[in-house]
Amino acid sequence: MKNAVKVLAVNLLVLFVLVGCGSQPAQEMQAAKAAVDAATADGGEKYSAAEMKNVSGALNAAMEEMKTQDAKWFKNYDKAKEMLVKVKSDADSVKTGLAAKKEQAKAEATANLTAAGEAVTAAKAALAKAPKGKGAAADLEAMKGDLQGLDAALAEVKPLIDSQDYAAARDKAAGIKAKADEVTAAVTAAMEKVAAATKGAKKK
Repeated sequence: MKNAVKVLAVNLLVLFVLVGCGSQPAQEMQAAKAAVDAATADGGEKYSAAEMKNVSGALNAAMEEMKTQDAKWFKNYDKAKEMLVKVKSDADSVKTGLAAKKEQAKAEATANLTAAGEAVTAAKAALAKAPKGKGAAADLEAMKGDLQGLDAALAEVKPLIDSQDYAAARDKAAGIKAKADEVTAAVTAAMEKVAAATKGAKKK
């Protein structure tokens, strides 16, 4: 009788352990998803793209682990639970670090805007000195059109900064500067070509 009681007690203990391990970690799953969603909503994919990709990948892996256990007769969600807890921790860390990354992106966007404005001004000054010889009219008009377009684009950068879309503002300003630098380089090359031709003509 005593042995039977012992066996029953052991079986109940084993059953208790199996049941305890066999319940889905619903609370951890909800917490992990909420943390990832919060980081995403706060701009995680814009300002911490690599970290968010890792966190999302880890969340998907945890969900796959849960599916694997769902298909088993004796389920053990301990590993999935650990994975979900880590996902939440990592997502929280990403969200915490976003403020500093946003400030950095804002500073970069502002600096790029200033540089772009200076580049457009320099391009306009260069264009004003561009050689207006035969065959240059069409090129000059095209460059003027480019600069007008850059002026319009410049006006769109500040609103992006004001709306805290720093990444878009930063990239847009950088593109404007690059285009303005191309205009300046083209004008400089044309002036050097004219100067070389003039110098050659004088030698003759």
